[in-house]
Amino acid sequence: MLLRVENVSKLFGGLKAVDDVSLSIEKGEIVGLIGPNGAGKTTLMNLIGGSHKATSGSIFLDEVETTGLRPNKICRLGISRTFQIPRPFPDLTALANVGVGVLCGKSRPHMSYSEAMLDASHYLEFVGLFGKRNTLAKDLTLFEMRSLELARALATTPKLIMIDEVMAGLNPGEASRAIGLVRRMIEEYHVTILWIEHIMKVIMETTDRVIVLQYGQKIASGPPREVINDPKIIEAYLGEEIA
Repeated sequence: MLLRVENVSKLFGGLKAVDDVSLSIEKGEIVGLIGPNGAGKTTLMNLIGGSHKATSGSIFLDEVETTGLRPNKICRLGISRTFQIPRPFPDLTALANVGVGVLCGKSRPHMSYSEAMLDASHYLEFVGLFGKRNTLAKDLTLFEMRSLELARALATTPKLIMIDEVMAGLNPGEASRAIGLVRRMIEEYHVTILWIEHIMKVIMETTDRVIVLQYGQKIASGPPREVINDPKIIEAYLGEEIA
């Protein structure tokens, strides 16, 4: 078992954003995390990645407990992520942005800056941004920023990558290219994926299993077609009357 989440909850004041959620992900799986807006999907990712601390429950990566660890520690253990709204260092070049990922993810204290930049260039080339290596991140297009996020995540040499709505804001051609890029990441780097996505076609075509959240609770888990056709899942998305 690569990732294990046990009875995890997160309260913000009186609001229970994540409510007693348990899940597990095997090495090599591509797992979709779906649910209506406000279901707690991104909050759950934040808990796994360490940017939020769980109110209760436990999280394990390869049987090592990560509950309460800082994001940099969790990154070094093997979890990286992208964000729905890209968060590059805007005044650093694309190459330097990925170099930060190299230095933060690998536990190689004697790696030089030039070695990190060389390593970063390979990841930039993989996502098709080598030609923009000297461009400031703030000057990249949205699609290029999303590609940069994937390159930075890969550069940490993760076991698990959490992807948060990489398709958001992309046109159909860009979305198709993004799907192809994620598939290549899986094939060439053998990473495990936890993927938040609202485009059901993407979930149906790319994931092995789907987990559904509603009001912070896990309400279903299983093969994509089986889960998507479940009346209670249709109700969660469209309402009882339409379901």
